[in-house]
Amino acid sequence: MTHSAPSLSRRALLGSAVALGACPTALLARTNDTGLIAGTYRNEGGPGLVPLLPGAKGWTTGTPLPAIRNASFGVRGATGLRYLLDEQAEGRLGVYDASFRRIADASTLGADPCHAALSQDGRRLAVANYSSGSVALFALDPAGRPIGEARRIAHEGSGPNRERQTGPHAHWVGFTAGGTQLHSVDLGADAVFLHRIGAKGAIDTSIAYRTDPGAGPRHLARHPKLPIAYLVTELANTVTVLRAHPDGRFTALAMLSTLPKGFTGASAGAHIAVNRGGTRLYISNRGHDSIAVFAIDRAGGLAPIQHAACGGHWPRLFLLREEAGELLVANERSANIARLALAKDGRLGPAAHGTDLPGVVFLSA
Repeated sequence: MTHSAPSLSRRALLGSAVALGACPTALLARTNDTGLIAGTYRNEGGPGLVPLLPGAKGWTTGTPLPAIRNASFGVRGATGLRYLLDEQAEGRLGVYDASFRRIADASTLGADPCHAALSQDGRRLAVANYSSGSVALFALDPAGRPIGEARRIAHEGSGPNRERQTGPHAHWVGFTAGGTQLHSVDLGADAVFLHRIGAKGAIDTSIAYRTDPGAGPRHLARHPKLPIAYLVTELANTVTVLRAHPDGRFTALAMLSTLPKGFTGASAGAHIAVNRGGTRLYISNRGHDSIAVFAIDRAGGLAPIQHAACGGHWPRLFLLREEAGELLVANERSANIARLALAKDGRLGPAAHGTDLPGVVFLSA
């Protein structure tokens, strides 16, 4: 997000959105194994949760599931259940089976949930509540269903940006491999929090890493093989290479701009992903409207190699599909899902406009 963009208050506009509902469709069930799903925002004209169907000429949209009106993010568990967020003033988590029948619904105990993560063993689910600056931690049973109400973990802190950082704004969550350490990235507090989960459920919270004041950290991605993580900032447009320590702390090794040299316009870092081999890093730039591609060396260091046009305006989330040789981009403001060919060396080809979809902000397999 840019400092002056009209959507800066978008989360406040979602307060009147409807809660998650249960309205399974045969189309969603039939295409679940071969297609994708896209989440949209109601206040931006989005029709709900939408199936994306593969075809000879690219991806097409199927019949929406309108009861899920603000599907800002979601994850799928090993049992096949999907955990979908409804980003509204009273945040909701919906749990759905393979045919998109809702089997559970719970409060996220906060406002405007925007990111979620499952622990490796599938027994915990964490949700980042943006506007309330908090994290909801759910215990899950062996089948993947929530057990009782979530535990609320409140963040504290603020930053120098008076428009964006008057209080905490949790934007990303992720567990370490053992599941006893939970990190949460907070844009408002300029911090990555560490929540240590004890054997009896006690939670100890500390600061794992603090960014420069006003940087506005947004998302974090871990290297698949090295004790390295990458942190993208929304306000400063940087990516920081972090050394991940066993105790959950991070130390900075290097910082690079996500934008090309000479660019002076307004832009905001958004999504970040590492390829399976740990050799390429991708970041979306909203404003510059590009996907930045970095080479990752053997030690985890970064070197910029490309800024590819995103095929639209305001690239929020993208989906890296290595097996299909493509990267799909949810361009929120131009209301399209662009397709960029993904070469074997990790570079991106020219963007095709792709699929029209108003309010698109989320993509998932």
